[in-house]
This record gives sequence, C-alpha cells and structure tokens, in this order.
Amino acid sequence: MDNELVKRLVYSGLLAGTGALASIVAARAAALIYRRIYNEDPPE
Repeated sequence: MDNELVKRLVYSGLLAGTGALASIVAARAAALIYRRIYNEDPPE
C-alpha cells in the first residue's frame, strides 16, 4: 500500500465508517436517556 491515493481512500472509508458507528451509538444513548427521563419514546 505505497500509493498515496489508496491510503487516502482507505482513511476516508475508515473515517466515514467510524463516524457512522459513533452517530448510531450516540443516537441510541440519547434515546435511552430520554426514555429514562420522560418514560416515553423520543420525538422523531
């Protein structure tokens, strides 16, 4: 993997993947906290 373009593409893919995963985890955590506080589902 000496090609700079390939390295950039791999890094961009990893960044996008971890960003998406972090977003999903954050949304689930927020929904869980909201349910504990208000005892109802969060708004859409």
